[in-house]
Amino acid sequence: MKFLLSIGFALIAFTLNAQTPTAAAVLEKAQVEAKAEGKNVFVMFHASWCGWCHKMDKAMNEPDMKPLFEKNYVITHLTVLESEDKKNLENPGADKVLAQYGGDKGGIPFWYVTDADGKFIEDSRAIVDGKKAGNVGCPATEKEVDYFIYVLRKSSGLNDTELADIKARFLKNQ
Repeated sequence: MKFLLSIGFALIAFTLNAQTPTAAAVLEKAQVEAKAEGKNVFVMFHASWCGWCHKMDKAMNEPDMKPLFEKNYVITHLTVLESEDKKNLENPGADKVLAQYGGDKGGIPFWYVTDADGKFIEDSRAIVDGKKAGNVGCPATEKEVDYFIYVLRKSSGLNDTELADIKARFLKNQ
């Protein structure tokens, strides 16, 4: 009987793990959608415990902000750095993608933008004196929000009024 229960629990654990899509599958789906819609891809690494991740999602999904982001980006999330009891939430391979883009040393949320073909445009590591610096994560300070606006300007069709609205909203995160 114990043997059958062990097999049952193993199958449940395997099924739960199998249901979490791989990072590669998540990114491929986002690129296909971005190509079809003529958008770029905004990838955000997050975890269930991350308060700043939730703040960024909340800001980007507010009724006056969501249309601005959605008309320019396919927004997708990769789950990383979960606690041991929530490892099943992680997208397999997301930790490797995080490291590939240099986000493994600066905390989360970490985000980057690519075109629909996966060509890198920019990420959440601010540029200071011409070099990549610390992760702005969920931008809140004036400098962080200014960098976020720089990335949005570089990677979207957002106009000055829309960018000003986004800036004002993210400054509320302080």
